[in-house]
Amino acid sequence: MPLSDRVLTVHRDPHSGEVLARGGDPEAASILQRCGFVPVIRLHKSYHRAPVGLAQDEEVALARDAVGRLRAVGYHVDCAEAFDTDLRPPHYLPLGAQVAHLADRLREATTTQEAADILTELTATHDGLLAGLEAVLAATADFHDGLDEPVDPHTARRLRNLAAEPLRVIRNDLDHTRNTLLDRHTAHPGRTTCTGQVPDGERERPAACACPPPPRTAPASPPPTVTSGPRR
Repeated sequence: MPLSDRVLTVHRDPHSGEVLARGGDPEAASILQRCGFVPVIRLHKSYHRAPVGLAQDEEVALARDAVGRLRAVGYHVDCAEAFDTDLRPPHYLPLGAQVAHLADRLREATTTQEAADILTELTATHDGLLAGLEAVLAATADFHDGLDEPVDPHTARRLRNLAAEPLRVIRNDLDHTRNTLLDRHTAHPGRTTCTGQVPDGERERPAACACPPPPRTAPASPPPTVTSGPRR
């Protein structure tokens, strides 16, 4: 990871007066969002800003919280004096990172049963991740039904449509994939389970395991030389 991705600035813009956070990588962006910042995506740049309508003391508290949380996980933050803080709040693994761990487990799965068990965490009818996401969409739609802006009913309908169409398609396809894997009962031909054991006859006893080395990929052949014939 480039060192520049671990550097951020949190300052008040001298022209607009907004509290802006610039720099960082996707992890830093997630921390800023959890602190309450709003991402801004432009054609040639992106940054985060404090929400509109905050009082100045609320903006300062927001910025200090972000500075402390970013520094707590190793980011270098250059900030205005008013936003500086010695606080380092504890960092907990967010729910999204726990869900993403399922992808790591799938990359290590060696049988169709293992892969199906992992997908079950997404597709379980009552308490799978996709069922939970559908409930969140419905609850967010209900929340907008009670708001008073003209756009709110439209937002509520759009959220319900997401649950009724795209999410339902994803859920059905993953459920079919999971059930098909369960019926196959086979090992993945490209993956093996390492026992970590070295045979007694192995001369290099300090070796970590007896697994054969991965197959070497032959280099791709260069493309044929194209020669042009004489022009007529």
